[in-house]
Amino acid sequence: MKTVQISLNSIDKVKSFVNAITQFEYDFDLISGRYVIDAKSIMGIFSLDLSKPIDLAIHAEAEMDTIMEVLKPYLV
Repeated sequence: MKTVQISLNSIDKVKSFVNAITQFEYDFDLISGRYVIDAKSIMGIFSLDLSKPIDLAIHAEAEMDTIMEVLKPYLV
């Protein structure tokens, strides 16, 4: 598991982020304070405070380089 900080400060960014990570079969969790949300859930993401960076926990054993490349536009 790896944790990175991402910024999803617009509706378009949220939509493209969800589309980007749904291509992977691994689990992704967004962690904001005491809330943990499935990162593949658009409705869940909009329940978070998107004005500041959010922690993304990536539960993957392989393909980490590919995942990080896809996440580049969202990294803080």
